[in-house]
Amino acid sequence: MTQAGDKPDRCLSLVMPVFNEAATLRESLDRVLAQPFVAEVIAVNDASTDNSQEILDSITDPRVKVMHHEINQGKGAAIRTGIQEATAPYVGIQDADLEYDPADLQRLLTPLQAGLADAVYGSRFLTTDYHRVLYYWHSVGNRALTLASNMLTNINLTDMETCYKVFRRELIQSIPIEENRFGFEPEITVKLAKRKVRIYEVGISYSGRTYEEGKKINWKDGVSAMRCLIKYSLKK
Repeated sequence: MTQAGDKPDRCLSLVMPVFNEAATLRESLDRVLAQPFVAEVIAVNDASTDNSQEILDSITDPRVKVMHHEINQGKGAAIRTGIQEATAPYVGIQDADLEYDPADLQRLLTPLQAGLADAVYGSRFLTTDYHRVLYYWHSVGNRALTLASNMLTNINLTDMETCYKVFRRELIQSIPIEENRFGFEPEITVKLAKRKVRIYEVGISYSGRTYEEGKKINWKDGVSAMRCLIKYSLKK
């Protein structure tokens, strides 16, 4: 704990996968870096075709580490690259699209800092905070995938597919990440459950965006997520 006048405890490494997020990237970085507990942001440019690379290369804040993939590999691959570079006690995932509010990250850190949790999920459904009202069938799909995940892992999450997850660094760096695209969420959930680690959930706000605004995930990724749940549940 910090006392008045002390420097904040910068305890969080944030991995930011980036693919064609020029419209929101600079604001996203500014909002993340405004959080006093952020030690570093590891921004992994996954071969963007817009000017995301130029924006990242122009950042002078020493807390921002920039890495570039020469070939587009997918969100999971970018997360895998970033996780291995993290140095702070806790590691979180922060998309560059502003759907998730960096001010909510303190809620995820609290159970970790209290020694209660090994991993914390930010649930879009376990909250009374603000939400943008968008696609009904996306919410149905998310709940269906979470139900399937819970049945296969015997844990009781409300939002398996949330992108806001924070882990103890030693834990997440010890888990091999195999999925290159959006399969990271089900893969890591199954692997955490198999290790019987302490998982907590906290409610978060959510400002989802439309496809016109740049949303990338679609129904095919939902099918892939179900495949990943089954694959890693059966895998020894």
